[in-house]
Amino acid sequence: MQIGIIGLGKMGANITRRLHRDGHDCVVYDTNAAAIKTLVGEGAQGANTIQAMVNELSQPRAIWLMLPSGEITENAVNDLAKLLGKGDILIDGGNSFYKDDVRRAKMLAGAGIHYVDVGTSGGVWGLERGFCMMIGGETNIVQHLDPIFKTLAPGAGSIDKTPNRKGRDPRAELGYIHAGPNGAGHFVKMVHNGIEYGLMQAYAEGFDVLRNKNADALPEDQRYDLDMADIAEVWRRGSVISSWLLDLTASALSQDAALSAYSGFVADSGEGRWTLEAAIEEAVPVNVLAASLFARFRSREEHTFGEKLLSAMRQEFGGHIEQGGGAKK
Repeated sequence: MQIGIIGLGKMGANITRRLHRDGHDCVVYDTNAAAIKTLVGEGAQGANTIQAMVNELSQPRAIWLMLPSGEITENAVNDLAKLLGKGDILIDGGNSFYKDDVRRAKMLAGAGIHYVDVGTSGGVWGLERGFCMMIGGETNIVQHLDPIFKTLAPGAGSIDKTPNRKGRDPRAELGYIHAGPNGAGHFVKMVHNGIEYGLMQAYAEGFDVLRNKNADALPEDQRYDLDMADIAEVWRRGSVISSWLLDLTASALSQDAALSAYSGFVADSGEGRWTLEAAIEEAVPVNVLAASLFARFRSREEHTFGEKLLSAMRQEFGGHIEQGGGAKK
């Protein structure tokens, strides 16, 4: 299938590579000419302007935006609204706010342009592991794009089948779902990221308790000098709290048990705040998710070992570099 991809950063470039590897025809554009050149060298077709990309695509065109949420994505949507025509499809695979999706879909529908929002999880590991996707849009349009989604998704892999799923949408078992109409994809991804905050905070606090068990304030016979890397490693294997986040934690600790390369400054990219706003609108208590977001705010004032671990996890799964420099690998 032919598709245009705008935004060739960490995830956009790997989305292109995964699609090209499976035989899809990718036309790519980025404001960074070097990023275009790299992917052209790997087999993609480059375009030096958005207009040139549109010209290269056959109708009905499909263009995937993989850009930072907010003004940059908004400007790209508005620019493409002037260039695309009836029946064309615009996909936003970034972390846009779901209410913006609803608004954009209505705006584009006036010109006969279809809009699809794709909450995309997988970070810098997506090329090999695949991308978990939560999709919002019209049923027939999502179905038309299914070859793209199927290629990008992780696939069933070696994960055991969940009992009693007979008759349910088999796409979920492959790592992608059509969550609902416009906005639903990014809404599900937004809550996913809010949960991610909570999971990360739980690991960070737990390891902080372990690490401080040798504090001078404790009775001498109750002090333990515990090995963080080994604890993370053993918990990965058969423990009820095993997860990919714990795998990444073990990786970070095995490289530097003191996490000396991290300051503990933990950014938030917006989805945690949006999740809390949704919870307030729905009158749903989200104590853990709220606390984990506020912990990120506090991390910008003082830094604990747990906050360094949060930074390390963000670097491991998404390549997120701390503000002010952060870890260098």
